Formats: sequence, C-alpha cells, structure tokens
Amino acid sequence: MPFNGGSLQGDVSTERYLNHPTFGMLYRVAPVAESRDLYATLYAQRIFFLVTMHERNAHFEVIPLMDARHFAEQNLARSRREGPEVHARWRQLFDQTFI
Repeated sequence: MPFNGGSLQGDVSTERYLNHPTFGMLYRVAPVAESRDLYATLYAQRIFFLVTMHERNAHFEVIPLMDARHFAEQNLARSRREGPEVHARWRQLFDQTFI
C-alpha cells in the first residue's frame, strides 16, 4: 500500500497524510513509536488507526477513540520536553482532533 511518510520523528512542522483503501485520506495525529503513528480519517466518521510503516507498505490497525486519545496525550507529554513551540503545535492538533 503506498504511503507518503518519510521520517517518523516528532516533527509536526510538516503534515503527513496516508491514503487508506477503504476510508480515504487519513491525517497523522501523533507519533507513537519508531515506524508507528496515530492517524485519523479526514473526511469520514472519526476512525483512528495505529499505522505501522514497513519498507514498501503500511499496516493499519483500527483502535478505539480512548486508545487514540491516550497515544496523543503521551505525545503531548513528550513534546513538552521539546519546547513551547513544538508543544503548542501538537496541542493545536490534539485540540482539533479530540475537542
């Protein structure tokens, strides 16, 4: 499955999107771990995916809202250590997604 991921650092300066074969465009909500990110549907009902990137494809795992929120909150906690500007950008994305 094609993807446009690139480096999976905590950088929020560039938006990241994936095309899911059934649910269409997904946007990255938060990094979770090396090669794993949290994504959400862009247009359809709010569905969250834990996406694991492989060399030539991506594995999509549907996860519940509360699990997605937990991963995003962990990312917010990590971003505080990176400085106020980084944290503010992740906070804005968190608020747009979950509030």
